[in-house]
Amino acid sequence: MTIDNNDLLNSILASLDRVRCINPDDIPDIDLYMDQVTTFMDGQLRSSVRYPGEDKILTKTMINNYAKNDLLPPPVKKKYSKEHVLLLIFIYYYKGILSIGDIQRLLHPITEKFFQNGEEFNLESVYREAFSMEKAQVEALKADVVQKFRAAEGTFLDAPEEERDFLRKFSFICALSFDVYIKRLLIEKLVDELSGPAEGGKKEKQEKEKSEKEKSEAKSRKHKGTPSEG
Repeated sequence: MTIDNNDLLNSILASLDRVRCINPDDIPDIDLYMDQVTTFMDGQLRSSVRYPGEDKILTKTMINNYAKNDLLPPPVKKKYSKEHVLLLIFIYYYKGILSIGDIQRLLHPITEKFFQNGEEFNLESVYREAFSMEKAQVEALKADVVQKFRAAEGTFLDAPEEERDFLRKFSFICALSFDVYIKRLLIEKLVDELSGPAEGGKKEKQEKEKSEKEKSEAKSRKHKGTPSEG
């Protein structure tokens, strides 16, 4: 690979150095209206999205859907507590790799036991402990990225020179993608272990039946010429 690609590696490593989980101390201790929640999340996570000028971090529709799917306890008098925000952060990180059903199965026992439980060890305690590994994990990830990048440099030695750079980048992407694929399989297995395969299958079935029922009702309303509910 050329010096330009080494610059690419340095840029990737620098971007990993900028990765930061939201510090619970930065979350307001007062209850927030929905607009304030979305503004806070946007300010904290805007730099992490692929297209900062276009991508949505969190919208009112998303929050309403999370509540509808039992991922988020309902607000009190239209206000969301600090613990609501902590749950939204968990959801934000999970939604790119897990289904709504899996997120529900993972967060339900956390919410049930620690959400506003009035005890010293609460949801914030869980959040702090879970993300306390952040720095060490970033350093381990950086070392792994370098190893995969260097391994990719040694591939496609016999490829045409004009194609070699592209193919080595492709090889690098494949290595990263396989890593994500394996880790997702492990995460799904762990979710099943935590909630029990039977319970997981039951919830997936209930979600499917609910979806089919909603589609059937919408079709029926359309057939009768009545407006669907918003």
